[in-house]
Amino acid sequence: MPSPEPLPPRAERLLVRAPNWLGDVVLSLPAVRDLRRNFPASRLDVLARPGVAELYRAVAEVDGVRESRGPAADAAAVRGAFDAAVLLPNSLASALAVWRAGIPERWGYGTDGRGPLLTRRARVPAAVRGRSEVYYYRAMLAGIGLRVCAAPDASLACPEEWSARGRALLGDDGPWLGLNPGASFGTAKRWMPERFAAAADLVGRRAGLRVVMVGGPAERPLADWIAAGMQTKPRVLSGETSLAELVGVLSRLRLLITNDSGPMHVTAALGIPVLAVFGSTDWRETAPFASGPRAAPHRLVREAVHCSPCKLRECPIDHRCMLRVGVDRVVAEAEDMLARGAA
Repeated sequence: MPSPEPLPPRAERLLVRAPNWLGDVVLSLPAVRDLRRNFPASRLDVLARPGVAELYRAVAEVDGVRESRGPAADAAAVRGAFDAAVLLPNSLASALAVWRAGIPERWGYGTDGRGPLLTRRARVPAAVRGRSEVYYYRAMLAGIGLRVCAAPDASLACPEEWSARGRALLGDDGPWLGLNPGASFGTAKRWMPERFAAAADLVGRRAGLRVVMVGGPAERPLADWIAAGMQTKPRVLSGETSLAELVGVLSRLRLLITNDSGPMHVTAALGIPVLAVFGSTDWRETAPFASGPRAAPHRLVREAVHCSPCKLRECPIDHRCMLRVGVDRVVAEAEDMLARGAA
């Protein structure tokens, strides 16, 4: 691939099209910080779906946040407002929006047949396969001629206002053990709900921790089912928090036990220890990423079965990657993390 041409001398107004999923947003934060280093005096705005946009208000490198309303609406909203657009998603729709908006410079991976819509396009290098998605986003920047730093930083600092809102929701009954039994992508990513209940009861009782359950509105029935099966009733906040409030709650945990999910990545970014059960997804690419001044240790529990990672939404066979992860194993890992002072 030929070396990209020198970047234009003026890119005073940058638009970053954000990824669509919360976990991907966290893993792309080092790329956003690299953009800020390359354009320290430019205005940097983020265009993001409503479900994830609020998180960028906790990212100091971002000057403004816009909510995406679809390609046509986005094109109209940003027309004439930016010199360059950086596309973190791989979709054709994201490239079409900034092309229709007439943004002069449009940069991203040349995937999904969208290459002709971009002024600078990078190829996906083989070296990023099997590594954290942090490196995937940064490789795109390098591929269009930008500099990336040696130490990627995917950390988040919880704003004091958000922390106060989390404190108000939890009350003063902690310390708190977090439980995140859902996962938006599908049931193949989810450890068994009855095992979440049993593990939380054991860890909470032995460590003297109260249990709080987090998740989105669609996961509320799952949370209620788990809560009904627990000996000590948890605080159930699934479906009751805004994204800012969720961040505030997560920032006050001692430990989160979770599936591979958006809240897992946010908790890791906040520097709160995470114990994650992995099954269908590739742990090498989407494990919690410890970085920055608030880095904390994290652990994965997984069973090395031949069909994992399959990356499917639903298991077509017997869900062995999750069924073979027992309650005792998760409890032992959580207690060891707490005993070592990691949580």
